[in-house]
Amino acid sequence: MSFRVQPQPPARPNRCQLFGPGSRPAIFPKMAASEADVINLDLEDSVAPADKAGARRNIIAAIDDIDWGNKTLSVRINGLDTPYWYRDVVDLLEEAGDRLDQIMIPKVGNAADIYAVDALVTAVEAAAGRRKPITLEVIIETAAGIAHVEEIAAASPRLAAMSLGAADFAASMGMQTTGIGGTQENYYMVRDGRKYWADPWHWAQAAIVAACRTHGVLPVDGPFGDFSDEDGFRAQALRSATLGMVGKWAIHPSQVALANEVFTPSEEAVTEAREILAAMAEAEKTGAGAAVYKGRLVDLASVRQAEVIVRQAELIKAG
Repeated sequence: MSFRVQPQPPARPNRCQLFGPGSRPAIFPKMAASEADVINLDLEDSVAPADKAGARRNIIAAIDDIDWGNKTLSVRINGLDTPYWYRDVVDLLEEAGDRLDQIMIPKVGNAADIYAVDALVTAVEAAAGRRKPITLEVIIETAAGIAHVEEIAAASPRLAAMSLGAADFAASMGMQTTGIGGTQENYYMVRDGRKYWADPWHWAQAAIVAACRTHGVLPVDGPFGDFSDEDGFRAQALRSATLGMVGKWAIHPSQVALANEVFTPSEEAVTEAREILAAMAEAEKTGAGAAVYKGRLVDLASVRQAEVIVRQAELIKAG
């Protein structure tokens, strides 16, 4: 193993990120009362150009006026290829209070994109005398973003999380689909005359997880477009969790409980993880490098897997 130890990601619950457009302030209190760990108030895709300024004002007012509890409060700014993003950053940091935790940057293509936002955030924080440093989350939703995913993950100490934005990613890649997340009708294999559907997002998710884990960033799965398909959402979320992602977006309130269900370790899993840790601790007392647990061999790699589950459960409980 490399002597450069992988840093730990931020210690915060991140099972579900609930999105809502900044142009609809009436839903903000409902979002605050939800069971989502992260609230993403949106200034980008869900807000029409004519409504951008008003949505920004709505969000600035709501940051301090609404009780967001202990949730991570994030705002998705407009893309760096638009005339809106700099004003999003400046107004948020100059006019909103310290309750704002994070800025989400869409369609990041390289480390320079992060540098640009980081530099502006740093300057405004210093000028405004903000006491709490703002963290950043980026969305990988272009071919350039996935091609430069590791340099993006290493771009700034502010970077806390990275998400996959399936819809824009598919468009950028020229994928022949209009579906957002999940399996796709024509992405299948045939064996013995039967169709088997694969996961077209798997490789991109794996690349994001590897980059994030290397640099101490939380990897997050993005949206699942059909909010009437609970089974499809759950299946996508389970695949993401198995790959190492810590949570998933919710674009509809009905998806919050599903995300929390999948990304909360079960009592059985936590109990087994604690028992594995106890078995290895007992083995170490006798100088053994491995132990037997329920008829299977467990070693230091098993310990690291068990520690991930226990740490996640403790974070959720503390939150």
